Amino acid sequence: MKDALAIHRWLLAHQVHHEIVRLPRPITCADELPETISAAPERCVTVTVFEVAPRIGREFVVAVVHPLATPPGPAAVGGLLGVRTVRLARAHVVNRATDYAAGLVGPLLLPEELPLFIDDRLSADTEPVFSATGERHAVLSMRALDLLTLVSGKTVDLRVPQPRGSLEAVAPGH
Repeated sequence: MKDALAIHRWLLAHQVHHEIVRLPRPITCADELPETISAAPERCVTVTVFEVAPRIGREFVVAVVHPLATPPGPAAVGGLLGVRTVRLARAHVVNRATDYAAGLVGPLLLPEELPLFIDDRLSADTEPVFSATGERHAVLSMRALDLLTLVSGKTVDLRVPQPRGSLEAVAPGH
């Protein structure tokens, strides 16, 4: 399984400024990051893994890197891929597909054969973002721009369009 030390060594080898932050208490999943480190959910980056069943062929797994504040839904991923069904991957599937502990998947060092999408709502700025490291006691902090430069995936729009005539489409925010 991947851990903070593997990530740290890889980032050092690539000469990327970063920090491995020791958490004040252990976490069980990345969803706990904002309250644990007092960071905005928009500044916490996580990875969600989906099991996808195409109309023809075998099921496969895809991963999405996104801000914790805007998790992609299965419908958005299904619409992007044009597939029959999409569901959140079960823990053992996440572990096998990512080599990270389920719930603590980091955006770096993911297997090359894993299809990876990056939510375009991630800001490519110089402010720090925080992500899981596969460990319950540590988190990665680095500039968002550096992280997005290192993540090898396709940037996509995962917003689910509102149906015509819906209240949101007519009067956003009401």
